[in-house]
Amino acid sequence: MLWVDLRFLSRNWLKTLATTLVAPVLYLLAFGYGLGRGVTVEGYSYLEFVIPGIIALTAMTTSFNAAGMKLHVDRLFYKCFDEALMSPVSPFALIFGKTLIGVVRGLLSTAALLVACFAFSPLPAISGLFWLTLVVTCFAFSFLGVLVALIAKSHQDMSVFMSLVILPMSFLSGTFFSLNQLPTALRIVLSFSPLTHTSVCLRASALGQPFPWGSMAVLLGFGAAFFGLCFVALRRASL
Repeated sequence: MLWVDLRFLSRNWLKTLATTLVAPVLYLLAFGYGLGRGVTVEGYSYLEFVIPGIIALTAMTTSFNAAGMKLHVDRLFYKCFDEALMSPVSPFALIFGKTLIGVVRGLLSTAALLVACFAFSPLPAISGLFWLTLVVTCFAFSFLGVLVALIAKSHQDMSVFMSLVILPMSFLSGTFFSLNQLPTALRIVLSFSPLTHTSVCLRASALGQPFPWGSMAVLLGFGAAFFGLCFVALRRASL
């Protein structure tokens, strides 16, 4: 399941990285250098504060798109996913294989973005917990991408989900601003966004703050839930 996608990535890795990094670098320049110059948030420069959020956003969008859009096109446009369903491959291998390409591309893109970020503003600490959060995040959103791709009945369904769920999550999950500035009720609502917990974990590990293990547990819970729902969606798609 993974090998086919890896072969495609190996032939198009430069184009893939370039298209993935355009939006994050623009966010970094516009928000970090443009609007955020001279601004401090929670005792840090805005540039230091926003970099972990942009990395979290990149991990989410790249993992979701790499796993979800590829499967979505294979299933509804090329109709080649039916061959995978008829092959002697276990549901676990099918779901995990389609998920891993999102994880690989998510980690490659965030690693490349992190190198670019160091040219702008080196972060105080990039620890093992930072990378652990990225791995968990890439898995969680890759599972979500596979889940949505299995459920969507048309290309419009995929676009609607991205417009109504992924896009608001990108800007409202503490990626560009501190959640402490928001009313308590809104903070509670945003706690149901997995990207919120990714932003909190990445920011804490990058800035040398106490690591929020509660948010990591919630993020793992989201990943496990998306993984379980993938089995349900795959079973329905096989009928």
